[in-house]
Amino acid sequence: MEQVVVIHPLDPDDASMIDRIRTATRAQKGARWTIEARQQYDALLEGVPPSDGVTFEPGTVGGVSGVWVRPASSRSDEALLYLHGGWFHAGSARAYRHLVGHIATRAGTRAFVPDYRLAPEHPFPAAVDDVLAAYRGMADSGIRRMAVAGDSAGGNLALVLASNVAAKAVVALSPVTDLTLSGATYETRAEADLYFTKQQVADLVHSYLGSADANDPLASPLHGRLSGLPPIRIHVGDDEVLLDDSRRYVERASAAGVDVRLDVWMGMPHGFPALIGAVKASAQALDAMGLFLTERLKAGT
Repeated sequence: MEQVVVIHPLDPDDASMIDRIRTATRAQKGARWTIEARQQYDALLEGVPPSDGVTFEPGTVGGVSGVWVRPASSRSDEALLYLHGGWFHAGSARAYRHLVGHIATRAGTRAFVPDYRLAPEHPFPAAVDDVLAAYRGMADSGIRRMAVAGDSAGGNLALVLASNVAAKAVVALSPVTDLTLSGATYETRAEADLYFTKQQVADLVHSYLGSADANDPLASPLHGRLSGLPPIRIHVGDDEVLLDDSRRYVERASAAGVDVRLDVWMGMPHGFPALIGAVKASAQALDAMGLFLTERLKAGT
């Protein structure tokens, strides 16, 4: 039986790069997020180097606008729904197109990235409604085999979807699984985390949820139904306050009989798979994602 938790040691070259990033980001750690910060966040993701041969096309699926990401080679009856991160307050399909291009190329399938509605203008459950509409729109278009992936808040939405649709597979990168913020790593990784503080996260969660209950399974997949889910792979950095969100989700999913695996990358910060060309762990995690998605999408053909 495959290991449920796999620990990846920190490469010395990666350690040097992360130290440089830590120095560069120290002044911004825990800063309050505003709507004006969306442009900054998008610019950060725009910096991901493009993957060769990938084309992009605006589209609308299930009434939700977004971007189609098409690698040079893909299988026509398959697709990936990719849900971007940004703590439910930032991120866009266009900004994420290059990162998703790397995943789609490795998986050999096209991907749709929806521009789901963002808080605070559109609080919970607007984002959930949008990604569910996008998934159903893809299914209604005749795509027979679909997988779901996402990072951070998008990982939350991907795992919420997993409990409500019949996806072939789910990949989540540093997912937010528990909006009650009860994970111990908010304290034990408080110093190690490059970007976030518990107070900062609490403000974002309050802005997203409004008066909704943080224990609602549509808000916190950790508290949802876990039996009967499709195969799930989760990747997370060891230096994240969100580490326990991944660990506890995988523990509960495994206990419920789900085919689930957690890859913990030592010394890696939140969002490390986007550091393409900068850290070796990025390519290794993306390769693992691509292989898993390829195998699952081909299964049963």
